[in-house]
Amino acid sequence: MAPNSVVVTIEKPDSSALKVNGLDSSVFLEKQKAVSTKQFTWVLLLKVNRIFACLSWLPMAFRAMFVSLRKRIALSDMSDEEPKSRGRLYKFIKAFLGLSIVALVIEVIAHFKNWNLNLIQPWEVQGLVQWSYMTWSAFRVDYIAPVAIILSKFCIVLFLIQSLDRLVLCLGCFWIKYKKIKPTVAADAYDIEDPSTFPMVLLQIPMCNEREVYEQAIESACQMDWPRDRLLIQVLDDSDDRNLQLLIKGEVSTWNQKGVNIIYRHRLIRTGYKAGNLKSAMGCDYVKDYEFVAIFDADFQPNPDFLKLTIPHFKGNPELGLVQARWSFVNKDENLLTRLQNINLCFHFEVEQQVNGVFLNFFGFNGTAGVWRIKALEESGGWLERTTVEDMDIAVRAHLNGWKFIFLNDVRVLCELPESYETYKKQQHRWHSGPMQLFRLCLPAILTSKISMWKKSNLIFLFFLLRKLILPFYSFTLFCIILPLTMFLPEAELPLWVICYIPIFMSFLNILPSPKSFPFLVPYLLFENTMSVTKFNAMVSGLFQLGSSYEWVVTKKTGRSSESDLLALAERESLSSNEEKILRRNSESGLELLSKLKEQEVAPIPKKKKKNGIYRKELALAFLLLTASARSFLSAHGVHFYFLLFQGLSFLAVGLDLIGEQMG
Repeated sequence: MAPNSVVVTIEKPDSSALKVNGLDSSVFLEKQKAVSTKQFTWVLLLKVNRIFACLSWLPMAFRAMFVSLRKRIALSDMSDEEPKSRGRLYKFIKAFLGLSIVALVIEVIAHFKNWNLNLIQPWEVQGLVQWSYMTWSAFRVDYIAPVAIILSKFCIVLFLIQSLDRLVLCLGCFWIKYKKIKPTVAADAYDIEDPSTFPMVLLQIPMCNEREVYEQAIESACQMDWPRDRLLIQVLDDSDDRNLQLLIKGEVSTWNQKGVNIIYRHRLIRTGYKAGNLKSAMGCDYVKDYEFVAIFDADFQPNPDFLKLTIPHFKGNPELGLVQARWSFVNKDENLLTRLQNINLCFHFEVEQQVNGVFLNFFGFNGTAGVWRIKALEESGGWLERTTVEDMDIAVRAHLNGWKFIFLNDVRVLCELPESYETYKKQQHRWHSGPMQLFRLCLPAILTSKISMWKKSNLIFLFFLLRKLILPFYSFTLFCIILPLTMFLPEAELPLWVICYIPIFMSFLNILPSPKSFPFLVPYLLFENTMSVTKFNAMVSGLFQLGSSYEWVVTKKTGRSSESDLLALAERESLSSNEEKILRRNSESGLELLSKLKEQEVAPIPKKKKKNGIYRKELALAFLLLTASARSFLSAHGVHFYFLLFQGLSFLAVGLDLIGEQMG
């Protein structure tokens, strides 16, 4: 390098540390402020442009929604809902809706004309509308508001009691988890190497027109890991379809030829629904040779080790009458309806059944996925046909006779959830009308039984009244009748903690057993309130023994299989050779061949395409709640308005059958 050379290093100036000497820095600050103001103005104009674009889109969206709703109503099937919609409850809701609309019109006119009753004297009244407004205001203060206040306080008390019961159940569940309490089995219950030590077990599959699921039900039962000479499978078919009877007979014959001890039974006189079917099966002479009976509905798919996980609990426990397993659902993620059902049933099994089983040794039998000691059934009077909840009936009678129950939360049996709202609604009607029938019939037996006073109180006040009667009563009355009524009665307004804070907290507790369902917290809360009209109607029907309380509709199944079932099926098909398939085809029974011949001879009858329904009670309540939300908007109620708005939209979606499986 040359001696006179100079090395110059140029560094990037730090704009944050830039200093200007000899100039006033306030000039730069003012310039920066001017730039910021201009940027803010541009952002504001952009926001306004987006708002106007959104407003221009809203009429088109509402028009498209209105057109789709008109199309849905025109194409919907009202035949199933029509007879029920003529009941007293529907007429009451319609009358309430009409009065609400008239009151809303008067309130809107009074709001925009700024009428103040404190400043208007009777002789200053102008026009019929103003006179009607003054008359309505005086009438509601003197006559309607006091009754509404008393009824709302009564429902709030019931609401708090039921919420406390729900909280106690959750605390009991937390205690079970914390202490790791679970039923235990003696280590030497049965000698695995000696099949003769295993007890004799009867396995029953009651079914009625179960075309979609009969094959998987029979296959699951025939693959049970239990000594074949100690197990008898009864397929109790009440189907009225002759071709289906032949198909089921053929399936039973196929498994019988494989060495499975399985028989087919069909009643000539099919009375008493499921209870009559089970009662007829238990009357067979050979039943006396068996000690236990396991019951599975046609859509249930037990694992092969089910009996080995349940039967050992009876060993050394002579007072044990029932072992109930938990349900698991193969289609819980099928649609929004099945997701919401999964939340309810997970809480039912994880919390209600488990807590009652641990602390009371009693709970309602779920009708399937359970094992009974046959002696307990016989001593309790057997299956009776007097209600549509024969499973709850036999459980209550066994409890009154001193038998104990065990619930196994870690033993799960796959089954299906109803995927359409029509099917789910009919199922819920039966589940909520039957307990009220049973309560009327069992109350004298409970009062005169020899069980302790605590167990009697639990049966009457908690099991029946609180969870089967009070829950549907207050949920419908408080949130579907009193709440919209109070929007027109400022004197009887419900506090926020009743309509918002406690319901959200209770819904949060309900979702805890199924943590993956937390995103559906708000839809679950709205849907439960929406279902309250069905549950309330069913409860009243069962309590007063109305005609609809004796309806029994078999829950529709789709025959879905789990992923493990599909993988196992693929593996079996890949391992089987063509020769095995030919041998199996040659070994088909004559009944099955006859059935196939008949199916080929008889031309298939074209089935009427199933359409979505229209549910008028839900629609009437939707318009009632939306009317109340409009009145709430005038009064700027805030949370009341949003709750009524979204609850009304929820009723509207259910009333138009927009939830669950879409039929087309």
